[in-house]
Amino acid sequence: MKLDKDLNILIVGLGLLGGSYALKLKEQGYKVSAIDTDRDTVGYARITKMVDYATSEVEEDIIKNSDLIIFALYPHIFVDWIEKYGSLIKKGTVITDVTGVKGIITEKIQNMLGENAEFIPAHPMAGREHLGVQNADPTMFEGANYIVVPTEKNTENGIEICINLGETLGFKRISRLSVEEHDNMIAFLSQLTHCIAVSLMCANPDERLCEFTGDSFRDLTRIADINDKMWSGLFLDNREQLLKEMDDYRSCFDKLYDYIKNNDKEGICEMMRLSSKRRKKFN
Repeated sequence: MKLDKDLNILIVGLGLLGGSYALKLKEQGYKVSAIDTDRDTVGYARITKMVDYATSEVEEDIIKNSDLIIFALYPHIFVDWIEKYGSLIKKGTVITDVTGVKGIITEKIQNMLGENAEFIPAHPMAGREHLGVQNADPTMFEGANYIVVPTEKNTENGIEICINLGETLGFKRISRLSVEEHDNMIAFLSQLTHCIAVSLMCANPDERLCEFTGDSFRDLTRIADINDKMWSGLFLDNREQLLKEMDDYRSCFDKLYDYIKNNDKEGICEMMRLSSKRRKKFN
C-alpha cells in the first residue's frame, strides 16, 4: 500500500538519506518540503527542485502544516531538535526517522512528544560511501531492507503509515523489530562490519596495496571509506551491543587462527562449509 497523496511530508535533514527520500517521494507525486541548516544544501535542493520547498530556518508554518515528518539527523541532534521545536508539531502528526541506533533516542523522543504526535522509529538498510545531498539517489532503496521499530506507545495506524512509507520508497523487504532487537541486530550486521573494514585497512601500512589488490580486498573494504564523526558516534551510542558482537567475532576469528596454526585442515574446511551454507541464503 502507498501513502495518501494528500499528505504534507516534511524531511528534516537533507543529506544522502534525506535527499534520497525526497527524490523518490517527489518522483511519485508527493508534496515534499525540507529543512536543513546548511544553506548550500538548501540551495542545491531548490536549484534541482528535489523538493517543493526548502529552507534553512525552522519555520513554524511548515512544521504545523506537516502530516508526516521524516528526521534524517544524527541521533543526538534529532533529540535536541525535538526538545527545541517539538511543541510546534501538530497533534496527530506521524514522525519517523532513519537513525542507525534506537535505544538511546526512542523513549526520550516519545516522552517529549507525549500524546501530541506519534514517533515510529525506522531504519532504511541502505547507503553509499559518499554522503551529502549531491549523492542522493532515488533508486538506492531498490532491493534493500527496511526495519520498522515500533513500541507499545505506537498505534497500528501509525505503524501502517510507516510501513507504507517503506513500500512507497521501494524497499524489497519490510520487517518489524523491537528496539532491543534492532540495536542487537545492527551491532552485528552493520557496525561490526564497519569495524572489520576499518581494522583491515589499518592493519597493513604498505602504500602499494592498491597496485596489487583484487576484487576480494576491494569488496571487503568498500565501507572503509567512512564518515568518522557519524560512525564513531554510532559505535559509542550502541557500545554495549557492539562490544558483545566484537567479542563473539574475535572468538570465531581466533578459532580459525588456531586451526591454521595447528595445521588442522578439517577444522578450516568445517568453518568454510558453514560459512558457504549461511552465505547462500543471501544470494
